[in-house]
Amino acid sequence: MLLWVLAALSLAVRVTWADTPANCTYDDIRGDWLLYETERTGDAGIDCEDMGPNIHRTEVSLMYPNIAVDEYGNRGTWTMIYNQGFQNKVAGRSYFAFSLWEKTGDTVLSICDKTLTGWSRDITVRNWACYRAQKKAAAPHKTHVLQRMAQENSLYKYNKDLISAINSQQSSWVADVYPQYETMTLMDHLRRNGGRASAVASRARSGPVSFMTRLRDLSLPEAWDWRNVSGVNYVSPVRNQGNCGSCYAFASMGGLESRVRILTSNHQKPVFAPQDIVGCSKLSQGCEGGFPFLIAGRYAQDVGVVLEDCYPYEGKDDTCVRTTCTKHYTAYYRYVGGYYGACNEEEMKLALIKGGLLIVGLEVYDDFLHYKGGIYHHTGLQDRFNPLELTNHAVLLVGYGEDEATGEKYWSVKNSWGEDWGEDGYFRIRRGVDECAIESMAVEAVPIP
Repeated sequence: MLLWVLAALSLAVRVTWADTPANCTYDDIRGDWLLYETERTGDAGIDCEDMGPNIHRTEVSLMYPNIAVDEYGNRGTWTMIYNQGFQNKVAGRSYFAFSLWEKTGDTVLSICDKTLTGWSRDITVRNWACYRAQKKAAAPHKTHVLQRMAQENSLYKYNKDLISAINSQQSSWVADVYPQYETMTLMDHLRRNGGRASAVASRARSGPVSFMTRLRDLSLPEAWDWRNVSGVNYVSPVRNQGNCGSCYAFASMGGLESRVRILTSNHQKPVFAPQDIVGCSKLSQGCEGGFPFLIAGRYAQDVGVVLEDCYPYEGKDDTCVRTTCTKHYTAYYRYVGGYYGACNEEEMKLALIKGGLLIVGLEVYDDFLHYKGGIYHHTGLQDRFNPLELTNHAVLLVGYGEDEATGEKYWSVKNSWGEDWGEDGYFRIRRGVDECAIESMAVEAVPIP
């Protein structure tokens, strides 16, 4: 055990939090774990880069579907964070760590039965400690290669044949040219779509629907849109993330902004700072991507977010400069359905109407870049010249409806590519079929006004 702790410490010094290309599955994580913690005397500013001596040892079993049980029989919950790590809550404490990995060149070794140094604290966000975890039963290590695009620093060039093919092969939505794209490199586009760190072959899928959820769904309205609830708009303005892979930060901050508006009947209209997330959060990958569950949820609850005026957006990685900004916090957060893997259309509709906007993930394909209007679905057409990778783009779900002429069901979604993209910065996408995985990992976070 001591050898593993020393080896993990050496690795933690060698790598940084700014890149998490691990690829761990549910079955890799489910099982019996040993958690090793330092003294529980820290606060939210604890530095876990240099983990101290182990003081506490906890055994916890992570069971199907999201049940956590410690050695004394205390029951709690757990969830994966996509394929990057896991969070568990049991006996009044909450633990999160990224899964362990090693990288040689573009080859990544995922060591899913161990974690990097993570953070633990009690559920009142006090008594912080650093911790690492090791699974009792060793899991096979596995490798994958990070994909790279040829000429990724070359300027993007339009394939007009692709746009013509999209418009000729279907009538649900319209593709068009955005001249500003040709001022961006292929890498700029990749970051804007979610970042390379998110482009791992681990497709998310929507979960099954329970009988009770179907019954509750029957009572919901046929359409809903938080931009117009009895004539009132509760959605904060569309913004532009630029060429930084900060979609997760914009979606997270936009979700919190709009939920504050809902909770205060529009008396408070804050604009929160995505740059604070890019520059300061150790739970994200800066301009290379991140996960809203960790940002709108854990980061906003543990550390707090700040207003845009205090930390203006720069659209690039930087050194954290947060000083005396007033902090705003999240009271509660979860994956819709209760845990990663339980999300579906019906659960999303219920959560959307009951609480407010949801942060969702989207698999971005080449054809989506050219969306101009209509109800999007992936056509299967790809750009031969610019083969952008499959990525996970974070966006904000504001409503749903059904096209009166065709009967096609859709979600209404707020993007972060500026108001001149799509339908005034928004897009509609096919609903009920998990189009581009949009019904697979919705997050809701409840801010404290």
